[in-house]
Amino acid sequence: MAPSATVSQRIEEAKALSTKDPPNAKRIYGEILSQGPGSTDAALREYEAALVGLGELYRDARQSQELAELVKASRGAFSSFAKAKTAKLVRQLLDLLSEIPNTLDTQIAVIKSCIAWAVSERRSFLRQHLETRLVMIYMQKQSYYEALTLINPLLRELKRLDDKVVLVDVQLLESRVYHALGNQAKARAALTSARTSASAVYTPPNLQAGLDMQSGMLHAEDKDFNTAYSYFIEALEGYSALDDAERATAALQYMLLCKIMLNLGDDVTNLLGSKQALKYASPRLEAMKAVARAHANRSLEEYEKALSDYRYELGGDVFVRNHLRRLYDAMLEQNLIKVIEPFSRVEIDHIAKMVGLDTQQVERKLSQMILDKIIIGVLDQGAGCLIVFEETERDKAYDAALETIEKLSNVVEVLYTNQASLLE
Repeated sequence: MAPSATVSQRIEEAKALSTKDPPNAKRIYGEILSQGPGSTDAALREYEAALVGLGELYRDARQSQELAELVKASRGAFSSFAKAKTAKLVRQLLDLLSEIPNTLDTQIAVIKSCIAWAVSERRSFLRQHLETRLVMIYMQKQSYYEALTLINPLLRELKRLDDKVVLVDVQLLESRVYHALGNQAKARAALTSARTSASAVYTPPNLQAGLDMQSGMLHAEDKDFNTAYSYFIEALEGYSALDDAERATAALQYMLLCKIMLNLGDDVTNLLGSKQALKYASPRLEAMKAVARAHANRSLEEYEKALSDYRYELGGDVFVRNHLRRLYDAMLEQNLIKVIEPFSRVEIDHIAKMVGLDTQQVERKLSQMILDKIIIGVLDQGAGCLIVFEETERDKAYDAALETIEKLSNVVEVLYTNQASLLE
């Protein structure tokens, strides 16, 4: 094997060539790696530098398959490294792979392969980290049931080992999965468990910010937008301190969403003029500004234009998209009620013209409002009109009669139970 100084010089040479002549840099790194990691600390550091350097070149060239093969091929050399260092190197290489777009399936295949290797090598800590990472990728791919099948046994194992930080991380992931599946009760239960576990251990800032973000989202699902807003502020501060611009922008977008849902237009303006909004200025915040303006003007036409103009910024986030859909439905209902109010019979075409929407869309919405008893009336589809009935007061005698019958039923049931016990 070449002397340490020579290997160091070759690594420096490869670094210098990485931008000017990547193929040559890859060749040098490959030659260093082919010699193996060596046995001294210096040799191990050089092997690590060459491994990460080659991984970065594959990432920059978007060569996902080559990077995946590098992860698999390097595992044989990891027996020379301490377990913590091995976990760090695997994590670094997988991070590089995750930076290449459209590689979710490749990442899943590589991580599954690494999990099998970790099991065979009895590296429990690494396996737990890899399984946690796989859950996150399943979530990105929206494979929520696959994520749950991994989470449940992982949680049982972590509770037994009492590894609180990883346990909090997995419980938070569980809450996110259930939230994505629409099971709010289980999402809240998992988040409560995560917060309980977090109270007994030091929680890293990124994990604490994640807990705050998830808390805000679940409160928003319960339409408690004031509490949700306070949690999003905490999340924004946490992500800002970590210089995580992507998540900080998301927290700021959610804060604006809360203000819009609360119909606080002035607060939206003030928030958009704040230091943090200027720091994280982006099309996502411009999209929220357009939505806020349309909502303040009670204009469905403006609202639809905002959704169309900022399709990616507003549609890319499921949480924002769902709440904006609900807001649109509420605005549409208010507009329809306003148009219908003066009439006892009105043509659907006229209603559609007044609200500036398609006739079929208006007809569907009116049908839903009749079923939800927001409008008391019927649709005469033959004549193409809506007939609105006058809302009559409910006869209280019926309610009193029903209450009396219910009480008599309870009395009879008690008497029957007592009689049955006497016969025994």
